[in-house]
Amino acid sequence: MPFQQGVEEMATKINRTVTIDGVKRWIHANSEQEYADKLAKLFCGEQQSKVKHLFSEYAWNWFETYSKPNIATATVKLYSHLLKYHIIPAFEGMAVEDIRVDDIQRLFNGMDTSKETKYKVKRLLNQVLNAAVDDEFLVKSPLKSDRIKITGAESTTTKPYDVAQMQYLVQHIGDIKSPQDRTYMALQAVHPLRLEEVLGLKWADVDFDNMALHICRAVTHPTRNQPEVKDTKTRSSIRTIGLTQLAASYLTPDKADDFVLGGSSPLSYTQVRRMCERIKNDTGFSEKITPMRFRPTVLTDLYDRTRDIKLVQAAAGHTTAEMTLKHYVNGRGDVVKSAAAIESAYTA
Repeated sequence: MPFQQGVEEMATKINRTVTIDGVKRWIHANSEQEYADKLAKLFCGEQQSKVKHLFSEYAWNWFETYSKPNIATATVKLYSHLLKYHIIPAFEGMAVEDIRVDDIQRLFNGMDTSKETKYKVKRLLNQVLNAAVDDEFLVKSPLKSDRIKITGAESTTTKPYDVAQMQYLVQHIGDIKSPQDRTYMALQAVHPLRLEEVLGLKWADVDFDNMALHICRAVTHPTRNQPEVKDTKTRSSIRTIGLTQLAASYLTPDKADDFVLGGSSPLSYTQVRRMCERIKNDTGFSEKITPMRFRPTVLTDLYDRTRDIKLVQAAAGHTTAEMTLKHYVNGRGDVVKSAAAIESAYTA
């Protein structure tokens, strides 16, 4: 090849840099046209890679497609509430790809709720962001950062009735006018059952021969007045507990497949509320009859009398004894009793 021709061909080679969004790129071409084609392709590729996904649309689509069809009705209601009132507003107008650790921390900082509610939001948001990682919209979920801190007031435990109140109620069960109301009070007041477990009892579950109650199902009210028969809260909740003689004396067996309360169909939320109002009036009880207060009351007194946490855990249907102690065993002692106990232990 002649020297001059080689120089001319080398002169047509193009090696240039171009900066797109702050990133320097090299373009090598043999002609101005090839350079223009490569530049256009590079620019279009960068633009396509910038297509982002609005978080609100992505979160609702995940919920409707993957979550809602596979969770209980009550959980659907909870997740919808958390998304609508906490998660979606916190990232309004943002793309999934743009969410950073700071944005998540601001979400928790701005929540005027208990710490437990914040943890519920965290668990739900974690599922959404993990899905975004699976879809390769995020390299890593920003929720995994150790920088994120969740603070707030602890959820308050349900206050149990005191012993005197329970003694009064038990003594006045016979004053309750409606047979069904008496049956409810006899079951709820002296057994460590959730309201939904009491409502889920069928006569086939009441074992008079062995003085036992078989807890097999639950009745919830996810839409308040539409009872839903479902499995118990957890696998540990499926259990057998002792039936007290006190309660048995107020129970009149009926058809095996009928609900103990309600007959062919379980009671609704409104029916339970009205029943509790009637019981209060019939017994002359000084406080409101609140179903959720009986369970921690019975568990507290069961532990107070036995000091056997494993027994109480089994009666409660809890997976761990820690849950039983933390949320349901409130203790009947006071500072005077604790001082007396120490003194008794150290002075023979």
